[in-house]
Amino acid sequence: MTEALPPWYQGTGRKLLFVTGTRADYGKLEPLARAAQVAGYVIGFFITGMHMMSRYGETKLEVKRFAGADFFEFVNQREGDPQDFILAKTVMGFSDFVHEHRPDLVIVHGDRVEALAASIVCAMKYIPSAHIEGGEVSGTIDESIRHCNTKLCAAHFVSCEAARARVLALGEDPQRIHAIGSPELDAHARPTGVTLDEVRRYYEIPSADFGIAVFHPVTSEAGTMQAQAESLFGRLEASGKCFVVIAPNNDPGTEGIFSVLQRLPPQRFRLIPSMRFSYFSELMRHAAVMVGNSSAGVREAPFLGLPSLDVGSRQHRRAAAPSITAVSAFDTEAIDHFLAHAWGRRFAPDHSFGTGHAAEAFVQVLAQPAFWDRSLQKAFGGGEGACTTSAKGEKR
Repeated sequence: MTEALPPWYQGTGRKLLFVTGTRADYGKLEPLARAAQVAGYVIGFFITGMHMMSRYGETKLEVKRFAGADFFEFVNQREGDPQDFILAKTVMGFSDFVHEHRPDLVIVHGDRVEALAASIVCAMKYIPSAHIEGGEVSGTIDESIRHCNTKLCAAHFVSCEAARARVLALGEDPQRIHAIGSPELDAHARPTGVTLDEVRRYYEIPSADFGIAVFHPVTSEAGTMQAQAESLFGRLEASGKCFVVIAPNNDPGTEGIFSVLQRLPPQRFRLIPSMRFSYFSELMRHAAVMVGNSSAGVREAPFLGLPSLDVGSRQHRRAAAPSITAVSAFDTEAIDHFLAHAWGRRFAPDHSFGTGHAAEAFVQVLAQPAFWDRSLQKAFGGGEGACTTSAKGEKR
């Protein structure tokens, strides 16, 4: 890692370390980090995962545009590495890092293996940690990882009351749970600072009438992801419409999806490895529809009033806004109907995941002395008392 203590660790303020492994989690963490920096906290980023991979746009460069922070890079994988190997390698790398440089608070997001690795290390080393957007449902191994992070982390910043209820059901102390909304909505609630023409020029998007497509692999369905992608993108191609396609993440099954994307006609399908968050926000504000299985389709799109087609099981039960249409990747009739009737429509903004003030609420919690004074030794809530045994030897 680094041999000498960097300037980032020599300030007098509390030091917050944000762990980021993907373009998606950085979009959640950046508003929180910026608000905390304004409030006087010293900010650093541990950059790893997909950020370090050229195939996905080497998005570490986007993180390093954050002014006034320090950055620590760790390569935790090669193309095709299995998830358990990536987890083990990240645990080792992050453990080495915090052995030398101990932050006052580590902030992780969601359900990726990089977040789980950091949560494990912090729990084992008794380093305070905060989990962003726990208590959500997403299916497959992702949801299990998210709930593991909840049990390992010391504090929870959830996006809605339903998520808060699930974290409570996991036995967490109500005083450790703070419902602040979904942080990426903060950026969507404000001007992006760029125009659609600038976005189109920068990313060479030919058409002004376009949809957005983002289709990620589902780890438990890796064997069918190529068939799902062929069915979905076959209907998008048959529609005659134009799409900006954001490349999928690197979970198992991604190669099958890429094989489909690479065969699409480039004059109507602009494939982009990744986008700057402000540019992506501006693109969403002007898109005709959003299609796929990204969380952006069930959270950010409804917030912006953009109709979205939620394909497959990846976001099952996560949101229920009127602007969302859920379909199977193989339901070609439903996909065709959506493209014909939802294209260009607009809905009233949906505020199920907040109103765009999550970062403000985040720093208000950090300003409370009780947040820092709370013990790292957690106890299971909601059902106190020891087990008892009946005369027959049955625990009850």
